[in-house]
Amino acid sequence: MKNIIVFILFLLSFMGHSQSKGMFSKDPIIHLENFHKQRVYFGYYLGFNSFDFKIDYKTVGQDIQVEKTTGFNVGVVTDLKLQEYINLRFEPGLYYTKRTLHYPDLTREVDAIRDVNSTYIHFPLLLKFSSVRTGNIRPYLLGGVSSTLNLSSNAKSIDDNVQQRFRVKSWTSNYEIGFGIDFFSEYFIFSPSIRGCFGLKDELIRDNDPNSPWTGNIESLKNRAILINFTFH
Repeated sequence: MKNIIVFILFLLSFMGHSQSKGMFSKDPIIHLENFHKQRVYFGYYLGFNSFDFKIDYKTVGQDIQVEKTTGFNVGVVTDLKLQEYINLRFEPGLYYTKRTLHYPDLTREVDAIRDVNSTYIHFPLLLKFSSVRTGNIRPYLLGGVSSTLNLSSNAKSIDDNVQQRFRVKSWTSNYEIGFGIDFFSEYFIFSPSIRGCFGLKDELIRDNDPNSPWTGNIESLKNRAILINFTFH
């Protein structure tokens, strides 16, 4: 994620340098001046994610270690103008990620490691609160709720961790909050954003054995993630 953030800062710096005459000069050329007067407009996004698990335990012991990787996102945007500075956004998309759980109390590698591959269909409904436009830039805040369908949940499997099958629920609900910036170019709007996504409910499906070393001591397991999207309108 550090590399992603560095990349975003570099990209924003590059855009600011390459379009300084039209974006940050004293008398900038205003691009797409009437774009946000539209009632409804559409777009698409590409991006990255880093998913984690927030794990609460029944009794004190060694924590399960979660190894994260960087996944990718792709989706579409529908934006409805509610007021001059408030928009309602629906951003359905496909999110792919992978996490590896390391159980320190288990000695055999086949037991101590569980790979959790997730393919999500993500349905966020967000409110966008925009600031006053300055030249060709417009910062904004995002917040809302989302539902997520995990196509790789193993929720219907009768096998559990004894058969090396880690199971979670198919549907989860979340709340999301973040920020971004609209950059108005001559032909389109480029809008990078970053936000956090936090699960609201326990999504773990316990093993058949209530004393399972993999799930027996887990009180709750919830998604949490950093989402970085590059949106084009």
